[in-house]
Amino acid sequence: MSSEIRRRQRLPLLATSMMAGVAVNLLAPAAFAQTEAQPQAEEQGGGIADIIVTANRRQERNQDVPIAITAFSPDRLEQQGIAKEQDLQASVPSLIVGPNGQGSRDAQSFTIRGQGATFQASPGVVVYMNEVPLPAGITLSQQGGPGNFVDLENLQVLSGPQGTLFGRNTTGGAVLLVPKKPTNNFGGWMKGEIGNYDRRYVEGAVNIPVIEDKLLVRVVGAFHDRDGYTRDVVWNKDRDDEHWYSGRIGVTFKPTETIENYTMIYGAKSSNNGSGFVHKGYNIEGAGGLAQLGLCSNTPVTASGPFSCDVYRAATARADALGPRQTALGVDIFSRTKTWGITNTTDFELGDELTLRNIASFQKLKLDYAYDSDGTVLQQHDVDPNRLPAPGQVVLPGTNIPLTYYNENDPGFPRDDLKQFTEELQLQGSTLEKQLTYTVGGFYYDQRPSGTQAGSAIVYCPAFATGTDVDTPGYPVVCPGNYSTYGTTQTSKAVYAQATFDFGAVSSALESLRLTGGYRHTWDKIRGYSTAYLPQIGGTTAKCSSTGTIVPIGTAGADCTYTAELNSKASTWLIGLDYKVVRDVLLFGKVSRGYKAGGFNQQAVFTNTRTFQPETVTSYEAGFKADFRVADVPFRLNTSAYLLDYKNIQRAGADFNPGSGAGGAVVRNADARIKGVEVEASMQPFQGLEIGGNFSHTDAKYKKYEYTTNTGGFGCNGGVAPGGTVDLSCLPFQYVSPYIWSIHANATMPVGDDMGKLNFFVNYSHTSRQYTDPGNVPALQPGAYLEAFGLLNMSLDWNDVARSGFDVGLFVTNATNKLYRISNTNVFQGGGLLYQSTLYGEPRMYGLRLKYRFGGE
Repeated sequence: MSSEIRRRQRLPLLATSMMAGVAVNLLAPAAFAQTEAQPQAEEQGGGIADIIVTANRRQERNQDVPIAITAFSPDRLEQQGIAKEQDLQASVPSLIVGPNGQGSRDAQSFTIRGQGATFQASPGVVVYMNEVPLPAGITLSQQGGPGNFVDLENLQVLSGPQGTLFGRNTTGGAVLLVPKKPTNNFGGWMKGEIGNYDRRYVEGAVNIPVIEDKLLVRVVGAFHDRDGYTRDVVWNKDRDDEHWYSGRIGVTFKPTETIENYTMIYGAKSSNNGSGFVHKGYNIEGAGGLAQLGLCSNTPVTASGPFSCDVYRAATARADALGPRQTALGVDIFSRTKTWGITNTTDFELGDELTLRNIASFQKLKLDYAYDSDGTVLQQHDVDPNRLPAPGQVVLPGTNIPLTYYNENDPGFPRDDLKQFTEELQLQGSTLEKQLTYTVGGFYYDQRPSGTQAGSAIVYCPAFATGTDVDTPGYPVVCPGNYSTYGTTQTSKAVYAQATFDFGAVSSALESLRLTGGYRHTWDKIRGYSTAYLPQIGGTTAKCSSTGTIVPIGTAGADCTYTAELNSKASTWLIGLDYKVVRDVLLFGKVSRGYKAGGFNQQAVFTNTRTFQPETVTSYEAGFKADFRVADVPFRLNTSAYLLDYKNIQRAGADFNPGSGAGGAVVRNADARIKGVEVEASMQPFQGLEIGGNFSHTDAKYKKYEYTTNTGGFGCNGGVAPGGTVDLSCLPFQYVSPYIWSIHANATMPVGDDMGKLNFFVNYSHTSRQYTDPGNVPALQPGAYLEAFGLLNMSLDWNDVARSGFDVGLFVTNATNKLYRISNTNVFQGGGLLYQSTLYGEPRMYGLRLKYRFGGE
């Protein structure tokens, strides 16, 4: 182990130093070649490249769309090392990406302008693949599986409510993944990567025109395998590893000149060793802490043995000694994802200016995982503990007492097993010589369980009782795993219309002044059931988690079940005005309304908290998009400023029913004001060199955030007695980084005659600190602030080496090996689970890639 760490520490700067050296030599000749290159740039238009986007559900230049959009070409995704959601962090203004305290690193949640996912709630930023929302988990806010970033035409991030054309839950924005479609050219590509942590990546695509202009096929595949970067010293395994494969096939069929059908089938499977939570501490002395609850005694181990609170302190001391890249887990954790789907888009050209579109999909998502959230061999919070250490494999921390675990528990079913069906009928057209464009449509969405979903967890197990089960003799307290099964069905129906009118149809003097209006009405129905109980000593009875009632174990499944239903409807709308001052300068302003559905609470302990209400946002936004020249140097500057009135924000928190003694969860509501500014800029000082970056500032404040406490609490108004109102309006806003910025340089130059081109890309991004707890003041939640961090990424590629079709490149991400945290558990407070653990971001990753293009690629 130590020799492997030393080997990894000796190598890491190799790729970095090589690229830096070549970059100096690359940029200098590019500058020298400025005077010769400029005529060619003029010949090609000499401007900054455009990306065609689909933010308005039709193809348009990014610079012509009055929406804040960040778009990535496939080349930029590769240069910047963006292969999954987390890699987008700080590359998009106002965007935060992370696990958000969840039990799986695979669950990457998007938050844009302070709007994102809440525990058990629908996402506030929806990910679309081929115009269809990916299925989203309930127990994790994971949308889809791996492999979605492979072979894309582009990736678009839309900021702000998209509730007219994209529907429910897009209050924060939308992420559009646009796959490459088949073409008439036979060709393809294959790419392999090797790197540190035994990185082995293989990706490829082939395009086959079976019948020219009639039947076109594109096949895509990928396999990723990499060791983890958090070593589990108990299980002798690497956590935070990567092992997945995916495939996708796209078929375009054109039976006539006026009918085009595109079918996409995809599948992916991921299986890894789970997330390497690193333990940071236990709440021993605090109010409602372990000592006050009687779970341990503040006496030395020599006096009270395994009952001593020093056992918990010893577990923390061991974690501190192991450091941030090692852990000692009491569960052999895992994370598995299986997903597949089929989408079909049929376009009927009813005329030169009228198209009928039908977009249908069926998708399935299965998530199964286990995690040791407290990050120690103790059982303060073990989820699905299906494999525990062998007898004597570990000892009770701070003692020489060998541990024997009897409470292994496998629920036998996945945590999430969902199927989703969507259907959308859409009419797109234009009239008045294309001065009026419009889209009218209807949308249906249905997501429900595809099979049994279940889970188990061990919580609040006193250290002295670690490993005990209902039939373990001689213990006054035992620690069996609880059992839960649940299901939520969501159906949604909507009708919508949006149109854009160019006033040039009225007067030529008003040409390029456009008014856009849109309206959508949505009807949502959410139904759910939840069964949860904890076996009691002896194993003949169980305690219902929702009511605290003791029932026979044989009838617990029926006795401990509750159901609930929520029906809601909402209107979302958009009104905007944009004007092209000159051909390449667009001014815009708009007001829009967004809506995110409510949900079913699977961990309610009161009848009136079994569902939670929708949230809404009204957005006021103005900005401009401009392409211009200064001293014949092309510049691009896109800016947007916004103000959000955010109502009934869904905020999850712990709940307790003193009457029944049952503990669970609740989703509370808050109101807030969010405002900010976003800037994206780039320039080409000479052909072959582009310099650019982005900046965002977000200022989010609660206007109202309070609730009535049943057990007492602590808020902005200090300590509150039971029955009083806790005011949390002073709380820092969750998942908002006030300042995000990045800067990049992209340099390309030819290598002699017919020898290809060299490309060097460097990017530095910075994310200021962010608060992550939804309902506790910072004094109660250590680690709730994720510290600011900056990342340096670089790549150096020799493209089309000697006209061979081969590209060879070096890459490095997090080149300075910055240690930074991406998630905090946020359960340290009294009434919580009384521990803190964290997840760290990826260390330095570097490697070599080889790509071969053939045919028309």
